[in-house]
Amino acid sequence: MSKIKPSKGAPYARILGVGGYRPTRVVPNEVILEKIDSSDEWIRSRSGIETRHWAGPEETVAAMSVEASGKALADAGIDASQIGAVVVSTVSHFSQTPAIATEIADRLGTDKAAAFDISAGCAGFGYGLTLAKGMVVEGSAEYVLVIGVERLSDLTDLEDRATAFLFGDGAGAVVVGPSQEPAIGPTIWGSEGDKAETIKQTIPWDRFRIGDVSELPLDSEGNVKFPAITQEGQAVFRWAVFEMAKVAQQALDAAGISPDDLDVFIPHQANVRIIDSMVKTLKLPDHVTVARDIRTTGNTSAASIPLAMERLLATGDAKSGDTALVIGFGAGLVYAATVVTLP
Repeated sequence: MSKIKPSKGAPYARILGVGGYRPTRVVPNEVILEKIDSSDEWIRSRSGIETRHWAGPEETVAAMSVEASGKALADAGIDASQIGAVVVSTVSHFSQTPAIATEIADRLGTDKAAAFDISAGCAGFGYGLTLAKGMVVEGSAEYVLVIGVERLSDLTDLEDRATAFLFGDGAGAVVVGPSQEPAIGPTIWGSEGDKAETIKQTIPWDRFRIGDVSELPLDSEGNVKFPAITQEGQAVFRWAVFEMAKVAQQALDAAGISPDDLDVFIPHQANVRIIDSMVKTLKLPDHVTVARDIRTTGNTSAASIPLAMERLLATGDAKSGDTALVIGFGAGLVYAATVVTLP
């Protein structure tokens, strides 16, 4: 018989507060068109994006995270010293070690909270939320801060017509804590590594150690290009539309609800056409509020779901206690979907 004492966690977990930060600089499509052969109408029709936010020098991954987290803590009524763990999902923190989560935990004033980063692309928020739920229920942390943050402008090839218009910067955060009733459903998550080439970084970091620029791509002015995110647009679109609608339905089934029971749908903000196709495939009723934050925020990867959640609640398009389906999907290819009660 085991001598280990059972955990003393909460019966369930819930999102207690949400916060977001969007950089001050708003970038319209006209700026993107300075380096690619396209049009504002084409960008809007293909993606739905009208503007995006790009971070300035002082709006670092850590700085944006601290701003978003402060709002989430205030929304939850929780002091930073009560946070037991900080989970940060990002692909745009360029120091391999230490994890940016440790700096964020310190700057917020946590009491030596566990802190670590995860790399799960656009599904990262869902991965972090699932880990947080487990910690709260297991008892290793009473309150967990989950952050999705990106400076994707640093990983954008402005001469790549297929992706130059897609990406934005920002941070979104939620506080996860104890609940007496189910408020975060089972997570349907997974990966399809055989499709990893459809979304990837153009150049591995170690290529810069070779020292032969002839082996590296150059921009129109002859300068070595910095690594950027590239994707096979049509392949990603088909996968997201057909496969992710199935995953979303599985999340609804796992939570024991139907589309009619939903109040809000918050998918990863990748493309308005993908969002609209998923709404149609899932046969969501007209009463369901659908997040389309991508129009003014762009694709912010791991930050997109909490940013969209924060905006819906701030504008009154969603309200506390609403039942929401959230799903993230992207590079890997990875995905995560669950049903939550909004804070």
